[in-house]
Amino acid sequence: MELNETFQAVKLASRKLALMEEKRINEILTAVSDAAISNKDIILDANSMDLQLMDPSDPKYDRLKLTSARIDDIASDMRNVAVLPSPLGKVLYEDVRPNGLKLRKVSVPFGVIGVIYEARPNVSFDVFSLCMKSGSACILKGGRDAYNSNKAIVETIHGVLHKYGVDRNIVCLLPPDREATTELLHANDYVDLIIPRGSSNLINYVRKEATVPVIETGAGICHTYFDLAGDTAMGAGIINNAKTRRVSVCNALDCLLIHTDRLSDLPELCAPLAESNVIVYADKPSMQSLKGVYPDSLLKPATQESYGTEFLDYRMAVKTVSSVEEAVNHIFKYSSKHSECIVTEDRKAAEYFRRAVDAACVYVNAPTSFTDGAQFGLGAEIGISTQKLHARGPMGLKEITTYKWLIDGEGQIRK
Repeated sequence: MELNETFQAVKLASRKLALMEEKRINEILTAVSDAAISNKDIILDANSMDLQLMDPSDPKYDRLKLTSARIDDIASDMRNVAVLPSPLGKVLYEDVRPNGLKLRKVSVPFGVIGVIYEARPNVSFDVFSLCMKSGSACILKGGRDAYNSNKAIVETIHGVLHKYGVDRNIVCLLPPDREATTELLHANDYVDLIIPRGSSNLINYVRKEATVPVIETGAGICHTYFDLAGDTAMGAGIINNAKTRRVSVCNALDCLLIHTDRLSDLPELCAPLAESNVIVYADKPSMQSLKGVYPDSLLKPATQESYGTEFLDYRMAVKTVSSVEEAVNHIFKYSSKHSECIVTEDRKAAEYFRRAVDAACVYVNAPTSFTDGAQFGLGAEIGISTQKLHARGPMGLKEITTYKWLIDGEGQIRK
């Protein structure tokens, strides 16, 4: 497969997009939002074709599934992006040097952003809206599982772009095969940034193979530590929401850490999970606490593999610790540096946890399910960065821009 012509067309389109007025960008985003609603039946029919090829028990099924309500939410997110202030042209720093040179550091588009993702068709709309608002063209490389859905979504976007006389190559959907991924990872002459969204296997593959710069997103091995001074009712609600709100997303809870002196509260903390048939992999102390209280069919002994696993399913590990320091050490060993939480009424324990835990998002008395661009007021998000260079945590509009230096002189020359 030879995709260089496609990549070149996207690169040329990105140059036109970088010069487009903000008002026109906002009009197009609003029109695409309206088109998502008016084309809802077409998109849902395409999504149904994809769903028929996937086992409903597969954890990715929920990610793949679109509904009328979900499309409404996607459209609402795009309208929110349209009304957000443009991230472009912002003066990030300015100075006048002793020789009179005037310096400005100004936010600008990346140019072309490639996004590789699995069974998440909503990402197609999210990425397009964020990239267009931030002045970058986008290359979408979705998985085979969602190809019909992605195709219908991109055709909807292209229809609006044609109506507005805009180069349709500002958003491009690649074929769903592995060869297209390989070409994208090495398209150094055309692509400025690649963002993988999905499993740790996908992210590791992209990181190892890509010659284009990569920002890692997606893999979330998330913990909640219930401290000696934790409130039981609050903890039960936080744990249940973090685990069961949507099990197939990266901010879902994977491991509950509990202080050994609070094991008597573990049955109450886990009780809501039983209603969702969550399988609990318990270490020996927590197994003794849950035995005969939590349903036997949902209770299994933990193994070493239970920790450091992103379940993406109705499964959760439990580990007993003797202190907040031990909880932090466990997180340090197994965390993917995505989102971590402590439930405590002890301010010192909370502050220690905040300072000691190395993660993009650290919560005190709130579930990791809030790690989301929209929840953070960023509009939609292009992913959750788990690395430290350039961007960390939910990546909204500001995080998918770069900058350049603008220098004004009056004929100065350097000695």
